[in-house]
Amino acid sequence: MFSFFQKKEFLVDHLHGLVDIHNHILPGIDDGAKTVEESIELIKGFGEFGVTNFVCTPHIMHNYYDNTPKTIEESFAILKQSLFKKNLTNVRIDYAAEHMIDDNFEFNLEKDVVLPIRENHLLVEMSYLQPSINFDVSIEKIKNHNFFPVLAHPERYLYLKQKKGEYMHYKQKGVHFQLNLLSLGGYYGTEVQKTAHGLLDNGMYEYVGSDAHKIYHIEALKNVKLNKRFLDKVLPVLENTKSNF
Repeated sequence: MFSFFQKKEFLVDHLHGLVDIHNHILPGIDDGAKTVEESIELIKGFGEFGVTNFVCTPHIMHNYYDNTPKTIEESFAILKQSLFKKNLTNVRIDYAAEHMIDDNFEFNLEKDVVLPIRENHLLVEMSYLQPSINFDVSIEKIKNHNFFPVLAHPERYLYLKQKKGEYMHYKQKGVHFQLNLLSLGGYYGTEVQKTAHGLLDNGMYEYVGSDAHKIYHIEALKNVKLNKRFLDKVLPVLENTKSNF
């Protein structure tokens, strides 16, 4: 008999060995960690549940976070040196970026100043308020540059939920979906949680990421619990993330 009181498990108990492909732990470069000390605190927090492999993805967002490969590499070098000095030899870090599809994105793409994850996966995002008017065109151009487009946290764009078939439209265009793990626990609200559950139920996600900016995101992640139904759905996505990155 089905029970509404199914035993739930902590999500973090299943994250050991995960490669976190979306986070904001590089210091002083966007709305994430402001100092190296904050970066190290985040990394140690992840280490408590066995996540020690990171692809750092600071924002590239025109007129807000005008990062470039140079600014990101410089921040990365500072963090890497600090990890070495603190003898955190079990931590592996790499860098890429989270690219806003805005009025400057296609220029950056054509000038080859984008930063893919592991060479061929390009992490992109949109505004939470409205879709990017050039999104479809940008996706085609991304693919023409031999990148796989990966849309960060699609469950957080609630306007997509209101447009019937929009998520499937993106999938048919070859867009990969990256789930924010905190969405599963309702951190961004119940509507985002419901959307994440629905996309997960329908097998729409390829990858997961933490999107952690601050230490309180790590603390919130520790409290996320899932019943067997959703745990069984997310475990293959976790494994796919590990195997691809």
